[in-house]
Amino acid sequence: PREAPNPTAPPTTPRPSPHPIHPTPRRRRAQPARRKASEAKMYVVKRDGRTETVHFDKITARLKKLSYGLSQEHCDPVLVAQKVCAGVYKGVTTSQLDELAAETAAALTASHPDYASLAARIAVSNLHKNTKKSFSETIKDMYLHYNERSGLLSPLIAEDIYEVIMKNAARLDSEIIYDRDFDYDYFGFKTLERSYLLKLGGVVVERPQHMLMRVSVGIHKDDIDSAIRTYHLMSQRWFTHASPTLFNAGTPRPQLSSCFLICMKDDSIEGIYDTLKECAVISKSAGGIGVSVHNIRATGSYIRGTNGTSNGIVPMLRVFNDTARYVDQGGGKRKGAFAVYLEPWHADIFEFLDLRKNHGKEENRARDLFFALWVPDLFMQRVQNNEDWSLFCPNEAPGLADCWGEKFEELYKKYEKAGKAKKVIPAQTLWFDILKAQIETGTPYMLYKVQFNVKTLDCIPSFDAVNDLVPMILMLLIYLQDSCNRKSNQQNLGTIKSSNLCTEIIEFTSPEETAVCNLASIALPRFVREKGVPIESHPSKLAGSNGSKNRYFDFDKLGEVCSDPTVDPHFWPVK
Repeated sequence: PREAPNPTAPPTTPRPSPHPIHPTPRRRRAQPARRKASEAKMYVVKRDGRTETVHFDKITARLKKLSYGLSQEHCDPVLVAQKVCAGVYKGVTTSQLDELAAETAAALTASHPDYASLAARIAVSNLHKNTKKSFSETIKDMYLHYNERSGLLSPLIAEDIYEVIMKNAARLDSEIIYDRDFDYDYFGFKTLERSYLLKLGGVVVERPQHMLMRVSVGIHKDDIDSAIRTYHLMSQRWFTHASPTLFNAGTPRPQLSSCFLICMKDDSIEGIYDTLKECAVISKSAGGIGVSVHNIRATGSYIRGTNGTSNGIVPMLRVFNDTARYVDQGGGKRKGAFAVYLEPWHADIFEFLDLRKNHGKEENRARDLFFALWVPDLFMQRVQNNEDWSLFCPNEAPGLADCWGEKFEELYKKYEKAGKAKKVIPAQTLWFDILKAQIETGTPYMLYKVQFNVKTLDCIPSFDAVNDLVPMILMLLIYLQDSCNRKSNQQNLGTIKSSNLCTEIIEFTSPEETAVCNLASIALPRFVREKGVPIESHPSKLAGSNGSKNRYFDFDKLGEVCSDPTVDPHFWPVK
């Protein structure tokens, strides 16, 4: 039998319930106190070095403030704040919190594009809090920069540009409108931050508006009125200069050009490595390169100086590939970019087409280069007529790269009759290898040395590997049937042998002469006007909206924007 309870015994303290869903009252009272103690221990480090207790409501309030004009239904700053608060740790800096918030908002972009706008605003606001507002003070810091490791004065700004800015500091500072930084999207701003904005000791010190004003003064120098006009045109995004100009304008080495076209100086060790050095020096200054290698002897060709045979263009191009990887543009700002051009009569053409493929022996690949074909009219005629095509070594059949049109055809057929071909193949065999390479790697690019008039290409037989894609590829190639030499206004200089990395310019080059181009991008929709509406009142996307009866294209404004010079204040990486 159980003992009866003792009425005189003191009451016992109830044990805490082991079930977490039903805690005891004492357990329930202890939770708020423990949470407050945890929050009291949590602190952040402010930008001036002071510490402050974490206030999650401050994070939420900041994100709400930056969400102005965004969809409240689809873009929730509170959700972003909750995710940020979950990542807070003891000693986190306020700058790191902003970075986390921007990354968190950017990760939600798939659910609604307004999150990308919020992410950009957070990132821009963070940069503004970490940098000086004064343009002239920022320029002064960059001009008086000392390298911490070497202890040597290492100015990031050219002396003449520094003097111009200091002389006109008040006016230039007053012209800058920092709110325009918030017009960038997140991806665009992070690209600027990573590669374009100047840094001191690895820390970004420029704002986007600082960069645009630096570029403007770097181009116009002491013509302050023109510099300010150019600043506002770029800041309002009527146009933008190319990357080398944004990288280098106003710096001690203002190399502002985008593309350089060169050709092999000579088919010799000296000529090859002189050309390689030029490529390295150009890439160092952020230039893109187009280089023709038509005159380099093919595999197995005789070398008189050593009584040996050539290894062909593939091992040589691997050296160029390694140089493109090693000598990147602007010291880590972006990868080096070399485009290599070859004519399809070269005996190493099949190995050339394989250089970017993902399979095969690594020693026969150069995947960091871009490849292009410089196609003569005769090749396309033989593809169309399903005729044979002869492959030559330029050392044994010289001059083919130096002529075009009828002269090329006469010389080519002369070498065929003389039996100088290293190999004879059906032209369509090479054509299909070109198509397969394009399907697999996206290259080679196709430019036409002379004019090939295509009415119809009904010569293509069935080919299981690429049959479905052949019509699409052919339409792409027919579009490129410009006659690069016949229509060039540089015919008096000689035969044009290549284009640039983007196949957008056609200029003459020689072993003694380098072709150069300066690029800029114009936002054409910005020039669509509406009659009777001041230009400052136009929405930024007027061109794509409905009701365009009273709209027109402002060619006068286009002419004003296009009159901006970049060539005069220039440093040339090669002579």
